[in-house]
Formats: sequence, C-alpha cells, structure tokens
Amino acid sequence: MPHTVLITDPVDPVCTDMLENKGFEVDLLLEYDEETLREHVSSANGWIVRSGTTVTAELIELADNLEVIGRAGVGVDNIDLDAATRKGVLVCNAPDGNTISTAEHTTAMMQALARTIPQANRSLLSGKWERKKFSGSELHSKTLGIVGVGKVGRAVAERMQGFGMKLLGFDPLVSEEVAARHDIELVDLDTLIENSDFITIHTPMNEETRGLLGTEAFERCKDGVRVVNCARGGIVDEMALLDALKAGKVAGAALDVYSKEPPPEELTELIQHPNVVATPHIAATTGAAQEKVAQQITEQVINGLMGEPVMTPVNGMAIRMAAQPEVQTYLELADRLGQIAYQLMEGNAQSLTVKCRGEVPRRYAEVLSVAALRGVLNQWADEPVNFINAPVLAEDMGLRFSETREAEHGSYTNLIEVEVKAGDETHVVAGTIFHGTDLRIVRIDTYELEAKPEGEMILYRNVDRPGMLATVGDLLAKANVNIGALALGRKARGEMALTAVSVDDEVPAAVLEEIASLDGVEDVRSVKIR
Repeated sequence: MPHTVLITDPVDPVCTDMLENKGFEVDLLLEYDEETLREHVSSANGWIVRSGTTVTAELIELADNLEVIGRAGVGVDNIDLDAATRKGVLVCNAPDGNTISTAEHTTAMMQALARTIPQANRSLLSGKWERKKFSGSELHSKTLGIVGVGKVGRAVAERMQGFGMKLLGFDPLVSEEVAARHDIELVDLDTLIENSDFITIHTPMNEETRGLLGTEAFERCKDGVRVVNCARGGIVDEMALLDALKAGKVAGAALDVYSKEPPPEELTELIQHPNVVATPHIAATTGAAQEKVAQQITEQVINGLMGEPVMTPVNGMAIRMAAQPEVQTYLELADRLGQIAYQLMEGNAQSLTVKCRGEVPRRYAEVLSVAALRGVLNQWADEPVNFINAPVLAEDMGLRFSETREAEHGSYTNLIEVEVKAGDETHVVAGTIFHGTDLRIVRIDTYELEAKPEGEMILYRNVDRPGMLATVGDLLAKANVNIGALALGRKARGEMALTAVSVDDEVPAAVLEEIASLDGVEDVRSVKIR
C-alpha cells in the first residue's frame, strides 16, 4: 500500500508532482474543520505544512501512521516538536529556499522608504502631481544597522554594499572575523541603534528578541531613522513604533510581518500611517522561492518515508535519544547550562567548550555537547537550531566549538561544564543531576552554589556582608516580584559572593538598575531559561 502524504497549506505544484511521480498518494486538504483534519491526519504517513497549520500534540497523538512532518519554510514554531519527538515523528524543514527572496524584499522595502515610492504612487493615481512633496533620501553614504547577521542579514548586506551604505551589525553569535568578511562592522546593540540611519531586523522571535525595538530603543535612535522588519512580528514593539512615527522620531517604517496575522484592528492606525510601507507577509512569496522551498521539503519527506538520509532534520538526533531515558535529563541540563552561559557574556562569544565528566556524560558527550551548543545558539540564531545543524551554524558564525571527556569530578559522580570565552572574558557554568531527575547548577565561574536552572533568575556579585540580601529582597518586593528560591556562593566571609535569585516574574529593567546601583553590588544579570 503506497504512503499517503497530507498537505494542509498551499504549496507549489512541484510538491504534488514529485510525490505522485514517486508513487505516493497525495491528500490535498486546504479547507477543513478540526474534525475533518483529525480524520485525515489519522491515515497520513507524511504531512507537509506551511505557517498556516498548527500541528498540535493532540493531532500528533492521533496520527498513528505518521512518520514525517515537513515544514515548507524555516520556522517550526507552529509544530509541537516535543510531542513529535516523543511519538518518534521526524520533523524537517527547508531553511535555505527563502533567503534570497526575503533579502530582496527587504532591500526593496528600504528603497521604497527612502524614496517614498508608495506614497508618490498613490498621489499620482489620485490625479495629483506633487514632485516637491516627495523629495526622497539617498541610500548612498547612509549607515545601515543590521540586527541579526545570519543568512538573510548577510544577503541584505551584500546587496546594500552596492548602494554605498556603511554597514553596522549586531549579532551575539557572530564573530568579528565572519562579519568582516561581509564588510560589516560588528557593534553592540546600543551603538547600532544610536548610529544607524536605517535599521533592518533579521533575528528569530523569542523572549530574548520580543520588543527589541521599543520605546527606549527609539528614544536612543537618530532623529529620522527608518525601520524595516521582514523577519518576525513582535520584534518591533508596534505601539512604540506608532508613537515614534507620530512624534517624528522615526521618519518611516516598512513592515512585512506583524505580532498577530492577519493584523487586528488595533494595528490599523500603524499600517495606515502615511510614513509606513506595509505588505502582507510576502517577503518569501516569489515563484522561485516557493518552488525551491516546495522542492526541498518534498525531497526531505520522500527520503524520510523511504528510509533514506534527510538533510534538514529538526529533531532527528533527539528521536534517537528519546529511546534512552538516562540521557534525557542530561540533554535538558546541557541545553540550560548553554543558555545561562550565553546570557552571562557581554561580548560576542568566540569559543565554547563542553566538559563531560563521569560515566553518563562521557558516554553521551557527543550529543550532550551539541545540546549545550544548541542552548547557546537558540538565543539568537536566525533559524531553528537542532542537533544536526548546530555545529554547522557555529562554524558559520565563527564560534569555535569543542568537547572534552574527563574523569569523574571529585565532588560529583556526573558533571557537565560549559565554558564560553570572548577575548579576556570567560564564564563557566557547571551542573549535575540529583536523584535521577533533579537538575542543578553547582558552579558559576569560581563560585560553588546549588540552584535550579529554570524560569527567571537574577545573578549578581556582592560583598558578603549583613543586609545585602534584605536590601535586594526589599527592592523586588516593592516591584511586586516574588522570590521563588535563593542560592549564595561565597569563598570567604566578607569577600565577594555570587547570589542567584529565582523569581516568579520578569524583573523590570529599572529594578535591575536599582540593584546594580547598590553599594557593594556589581555585575547584575537577568537570565531567562526556556
């Protein structure tokens, strides 16, 4: 009996042609209710989706015959990866097909902003001839700030060099050497914001990047800055952008993506603002891009169903590891240690070393080290990071990556240490498992302590003297932030100590600044663990 592949979003016809030529049955279901979808999923061996379909844990659980889910595009945030992994369903994507189209759309939006092309077009169509009104701005010699120097960001950079623009880039994961190869000057986010005439966004949407360009950022921008977002909705705070447009701080904005799609009524004023160029999420919508994406994902689904190698698996190694319960908690631990180590860094990480100590970490060192790397890269990479592509992405970003297998630690039977370096800056986070399932941080830099790596945390160094904890606790209480747990690492009485405070809510930036201003406190960090 031939395999059946369910398709629930519009894809290029090359997809169905390729499947049928290989003898697969195609179940094209573009209009459906929930009950109909459940019926069709239950008999599918493969499932191809775009962003319009949400692949839930419930649907995956119903799909007893499902072997492969293919995402025709980059992002897989509409697929429950944990549920797919537990079920043994391979998830793959097509990360490269959209790059050129998205970069070209970004540059087109930038030119439309600079020369007010849509506004001039509307004026002419209404019968007016307003040459003086639509005096534009040259791109030549202007500074372009690229937030996210991944594949699309670099493609934009290559194209805008031809316009004679100066290129600034911000990306915590990309080395200066890699950026320099693309004539991009790598700077911190504040420097980019304060010096750019145009700012374009090319990062993933996550808790780290949500509202990245908001009220405070716009206040620091140059007067008359222009903003382009063809990446993900929500990275630019849309209400803050509207306020900045009204105030004249932002001269114009070009938007292809929105926090909610289709845009709800509350975004109408922004979209209709005279200095906004808005398109309906079409950056990747070209015939060439859609054909490439459809071809790539169909090849992967066919290979997956026929037992052949899949080139872009999102959860391939995780599926193999899912059958080995003893490594599961260590994978989670390594990932979280990587997240913490990344967030401790001030500069761009240049090297990552994962040390696996003890029987279990040494046995699974290869996969545990990649899990830690994934924890680092997932904070900022412009595409989903998985066990397959993490080492390749690290190399592409100029991040040196290595693992070591060492003897059992004197204090712990099994221990994972994640060390990140950037110039003279080095941070080490070490962790272990207690009682089989209890994840613990046991060292941060040179401080030994015990803390659970979960949720929101504040880390700060302070002089070990009476009243320090009470003062910080009072500031958090005044901000209505509840403390869930607290850990202290110190070397000797009266010397510098490290305090780790787990909190139930995000700590406002103003409160973090207050803590940092306390006498005897230094190096305050807010850490979010996903």
